[in-house]
Amino acid sequence: MNRKLTLLYIGVDLHKNHHTAIMMNCLHEKLGELKFENKPSAFPVFLKEVNKIAKKEGLTPVFGLEDVGGYGRGLAMYLIENKYEVKAVNPALTVSMRRSSPNNKKTDAWDAECVARILISNLDTLPDANPLDLYYAISQLVTRRANIVSVLTGLKLQLHQQLGYHYPSYKKFFSQVDGKTALAFWRKYPSPSCLKGVGVEKLAEFLRKKSNYCLSTKKAEEILSLVEQDGDTSKDYQEANDFLVKDVVRDIIIREHQLDQIDAELKKHLALLDYKLETMHGISTVTAAELIAEIGDISRFSNADKLANFAGIAPVQHSSGNKQKAKKSKLGNRSLYDIFYNLAIRMLGVSRGEKKPNHPMYHAYYEKKLAEGKTKWQAIICVMRKLVNVIYSMMKYKTEYKMPVLTEQAA
Repeated sequence: MNRKLTLLYIGVDLHKNHHTAIMMNCLHEKLGELKFENKPSAFPVFLKEVNKIAKKEGLTPVFGLEDVGGYGRGLAMYLIENKYEVKAVNPALTVSMRRSSPNNKKTDAWDAECVARILISNLDTLPDANPLDLYYAISQLVTRRANIVSVLTGLKLQLHQQLGYHYPSYKKFFSQVDGKTALAFWRKYPSPSCLKGVGVEKLAEFLRKKSNYCLSTKKAEEILSLVEQDGDTSKDYQEANDFLVKDVVRDIIIREHQLDQIDAELKKHLALLDYKLETMHGISTVTAAELIAEIGDISRFSNADKLANFAGIAPVQHSSGNKQKAKKSKLGNRSLYDIFYNLAIRMLGVSRGEKKPNHPMYHAYYEKKLAEGKTKWQAIICVMRKLVNVIYSMMKYKTEYKMPVLTEQAA
């Protein structure tokens, strides 16, 4: 007997306070609906009701959950610990299913039914849910880091805006406006009015200490000269404007310190997994953490094709009569898709000094696809797909990356 005929499909719509489950058989017949609280004490009662229906129908339960790392993590862990099969259903699939329905309704029960229907049709291709605590911790650290980076970007824009009012030539002061020495300068001298009475030697001594003796007299003379050329930029209520600059700088320093702490935590947790993704050019500790956070336990995917499909990188085949065409997939994990896209762009980049490709093999592969008639976008997708194979192999076997040697002809 076909295995699919023996299963009871339970799709669960997950929320912060409660979950909704719909049970169906392989014929898409609805066999029951359950609503229960999202807390460990409610899970045994829910499972008891599921088993009651499963026993009545003579079927074996299999669960489909959209969010096994957030609101559904507790339920997923409980079901897995009790030896039940749990599949992770990509939310994009649920949205697509809901939009394709003519009734266009949006309820918890209908969302759960969509998950169940996807579970029935895609059972063999959906990855197993595996919400291990280590991967969950890394995922949370990555999310927290992304939030801080977003805030930091906004703060730096504010700093540029404020400095533009006080120092029209501020971009010429330092190579990095938000560098360590620059931030110390803006905090000490938020406007030209704070530089009154400050001579070259005094400013040079300040710069010397803050830059670890990389900047001194020449830079001090240059800054004072630029300030003089800009003219008088003082405003009414200058103290309030100076406070704003100091406050923004203080926030930037705090956020950058937070990033350093998170990066240290990420490095410590990544070491426990013993992946060697950072040995590949273009993959930093942060990129490695982002990949691991989205992919999770690599054993969820039996091969690289499954991972590519999960990331939405595998093309979707469209055919009509004798016409066949592969189109870009709009489903899949879009965050993971973006990570592979950015990684591919890094690989295809060219170093500024020597004007050589960052990664000759991928650059040669990209040029080959262009020569075959692919568009630039299609060629990049091909590079992304090749990267999926490499990342999958590195994670599965925990191997280091070794740069292949290209022959002149291949290059």
